[in-house]
Amino acid sequence: MRWKRGRRSSNIEDRRGQRLGGGAFKGGIGTIVIALALGYFLGIDPSILLKLGEGLGSAQTTRVDYQPTPEEAELAEFVSVVLADTEDTWREIFKRAGRTYEEPRLVLFAGSVRSACGMASAAMGPFYCPADKKVYIDLSFFSDLKRRHGAPGDFAQAYVIAHEIGHHVQTLLGTSKQVRQMQQGMGKSAANALSVKQELQADCYAGLWGNHADRSRNVLESGDVEEALQAAAAIGDDRLQKQAQGYVVPESFTHGTSEQRVHWFKTGIKYGDAGKCDTFSE
Repeated sequence: MRWKRGRRSSNIEDRRGQRLGGGAFKGGIGTIVIALALGYFLGIDPSILLKLGEGLGSAQTTRVDYQPTPEEAELAEFVSVVLADTEDTWREIFKRAGRTYEEPRLVLFAGSVRSACGMASAAMGPFYCPADKKVYIDLSFFSDLKRRHGAPGDFAQAYVIAHEIGHHVQTLLGTSKQVRQMQQGMGKSAANALSVKQELQADCYAGLWGNHADRSRNVLESGDVEEALQAAAAIGDDRLQKQAQGYVVPESFTHGTSEQRVHWFKTGIKYGDAGKCDTFSE
């Protein structure tokens, strides 16, 4: 991915020098297992964050002398460039629709973080919090994406960021609120099915960003799309459940199968049209 000459975003909030102490997960091993299992699904539901963070409510924030390695510094710079590129893409799309795009902030953290949606551990992976309209990322996730899930490459990392920005777009458009309202009173299986549609739309929006970024700024190199598709396939509900427990429970899916995630990312990057990302009509 050609990114080094790209614009850097001013919406980065670096909290890697902050540490949370005085609390720990008190929900027992079950809570920790859930956190780890959800860690790679991308886009944790805020209600889950709140439940998992109950035991960290008394955690105190302290500052440490954080010195990133050269690799970490470059990765943070890469995240800033991708964020800036999503800003440019969605600002133009919203402008054409007669709307104003509200840029989100992206928080870099190490270990654990306090958000408006509750406390979160790095084990939960990147997430978007609609309550404060911020994306939260511990950069160590990208190492896990490569090692544990076999999805290396900078465009795979960019896909993760663009997916979370897709959730921000859904918040601005009112989609997220509509989904939450529809889920009220539903059974767990039906509510999960709606969550899947929302997550797949965020995948499509991530592909849409890739389409616009390449047409406008020529960012893609050979193999980049394949990297993103590999990442999308690696974090499908079916594949993660199979790896974790040896079998799958379709009614518990919240983010979609590997096949679905790949399909909707490909739809977004092929057409570059938000109208093609109506996963709720499928």
